[in-house]
Amino acid sequence: MAQHHFHLQATWPGGRNSTGSIEAGNLQTNISIPPEMDGPGVGTNPDEMLLGAAATCYVITLAAMIERAELPLAAMSLDSEGVVDVTNGVMTYERIIHKPYVALKHGSGEKEYDKLHKLVDKAESNCMISRAVQGNVAIEVQAEIE
Repeated sequence: MAQHHFHLQATWPGGRNSTGSIEAGNLQTNISIPPEMDGPGVGTNPDEMLLGAAATCYVITLAAMIERAELPLAAMSLDSEGVVDVTNGVMTYERIIHKPYVALKHGSGEKEYDKLHKLVDKAESNCMISRAVQGNVAIEVQAEIE
């Protein structure tokens, strides 16, 4: 069994409306509460970072699965949306919606498209971030395949 350890350092100078910073490997950015939640909106925030972790994990997992299946990929991109519910002052990260666009090279057959449809859905359940939030945050996939 292999274990990988990732480390993050955070600085935070004061109260709720301060601006801090984080550093983790190649990730270096300012952090604060977003303006939608009455914060200063400097840098990124936990809501964007959770969405970013889920989206990058999904798209990298999907790319690896497409490569292993030897599908003739022409193009791939991803739009993702995070939905945070605020009820009675309690904020809950409700769901993430991934909207991948995947195109196979011209001349691809029905068998290849059938496999791609399966992989687009399977990538979500194979992503470690999806598994980490499972049961707490719903994740939907709304793919556009060409």
